[in-house]
Amino acid sequence: MEQTFVYKPEFVCSRQITIVHEDGIIKKVTFVGGCGGNTQGVARLSEGRPIAEVIGLLENIVCPATREHRTSCPAQLAQALKKIQS
Repeated sequence: MEQTFVYKPEFVCSRQITIVHEDGIIKKVTFVGGCGGNTQGVARLSEGRPIAEVIGLLENIVCPATREHRTSCPAQLAQALKKIQS
């Protein structure tokens, strides 16, 4: 059954990430805010992939604007996906 998860990222430009998933597969990702082209690209590349695979690809990516906090919009998506898995 399809489920929707809403995540509030920290220390990045995006303000919200919405993830639709079913049976461990990402169906749709939507970012509110952030660098539009980058977040759209990350979202499209995530769709149709297993949650665990996307976590492995995106965690620990650091945006230069977040050096102090060592994160990024893709890394925040990975954090959201980890919460879905738990």
